[in-house]
Amino acid sequence: MTEATERLRPSNAAATRLVASISAAHFVSHYYILLLPPLFEIVRADYAVSYTELGLALTIFNVVSAVLQTPAGFLVDRFGARPLLIGGMLLGAGAFVIAGVVHSFWVLLAMFAAAGLGNTVYHPADYSILSHHVPPERAAKAFSIHTFAGMLGSAAAPSTLLLMQSQWGWRGAFIGAGILGFIVALVLIVQGEEPPVVADRKPAEQATQRSGLGLLMSKPILLNLVFFIMLALISGGLQNYSIVTLSALHNTPAKTASIALTGYLALSAIGVLAGGYLAGRTTRHGAVAAAGLVMMTVLAAVLVFNMSDALLIAVMSVGGLFNGIIMPSRDMIVRSVTPPGSFGKVFGFVTNGFNLGGIVAPIIFGLALDHGAPQWVFLMVAAFCLLTIFTVAGSTRKPA
Repeated sequence: MTEATERLRPSNAAATRLVASISAAHFVSHYYILLLPPLFEIVRADYAVSYTELGLALTIFNVVSAVLQTPAGFLVDRFGARPLLIGGMLLGAGAFVIAGVVHSFWVLLAMFAAAGLGNTVYHPADYSILSHHVPPERAAKAFSIHTFAGMLGSAAAPSTLLLMQSQWGWRGAFIGAGILGFIVALVLIVQGEEPPVVADRKPAEQATQRSGLGLLMSKPILLNLVFFIMLALISGGLQNYSIVTLSALHNTPAKTASIALTGYLALSAIGVLAGGYLAGRTTRHGAVAAAGLVMMTVLAAVLVFNMSDALLIAVMSVGGLFNGIIMPSRDMIVRSVTPPGSFGKVFGFVTNGFNLGGIVAPIIFGLALDHGAPQWVFLMVAAFCLLTIFTVAGSTRKPA
């Protein structure tokens, strides 16, 4: 390491503050994604609209996010991640405050479109900042904390929103959520920016590497996109359909299935932190991800068989642990194949796999249940885990 590079390295305290603030932003992004579902029935009754009409707000939010996230990644690389992240957070926070203040269903829909636009910057900006400003030896741990914070945002949203609703109504809950975004954005503004540890490419180096759409269409990046799509399908099957599938397949009581799902989600969060520690101690991130996927293949397939309540909860929980362990290695694989200066566009592109997988999952798993074949939900999850292993090897090779 050169003396000049050493001078650019942030102190441990500065790196910790950076990871904390970016993780707080990720907390907010997941919190906002779940803003409407806990309040759905209350908002629907207030506006006297149908479930389909109010559901349009969620559709608009997700479509805007899916279509514009990759372009947002290009903007992050062009104009800088921090101003885009702050701007996106202010846009989302302001949109929810306006939706809470203005009594108009059409304004509500428009504000969810604006919030969807704000949502596009989180993944490309967060990962770009962490990749550029966190020392390489701490990157895996930083990614795991970042992912863990997003999980906390999802977990905190339902109870805190319902608490605010009980005190100030659903409009007060929307405004309270907006204030949260303003506070985190203010922290980012006050914090300022540390010098990058990973510098952008020099012109001579940039000329020898693919950039823009050519980079995104390269084999390793496309395989990483498929990797994210498959992980979204796996999570969609286990998180959204395990309770109804266990009931249809084994007559598992809803309470038992819910406890098993809670175990899966709780151990996933713990697994993320454990996976960050593991990924920080090896460069063989593909091997770690593949091993976790092998275990998830076996555990998902086992769910086809009837078992005791205790064993079911244990199997689901262990599956969640390995699901979490995979995530930091997943992020490190993307980082390893991305040229400096392209983190925004690449992470924006590959994390769109979450949206694409989220669109497909309800269709294929719903068809299995509608056709009286609930066992295929778990069998398809196992198959997706197995197929994902084959995307790992190619996705770890840098683009030419």
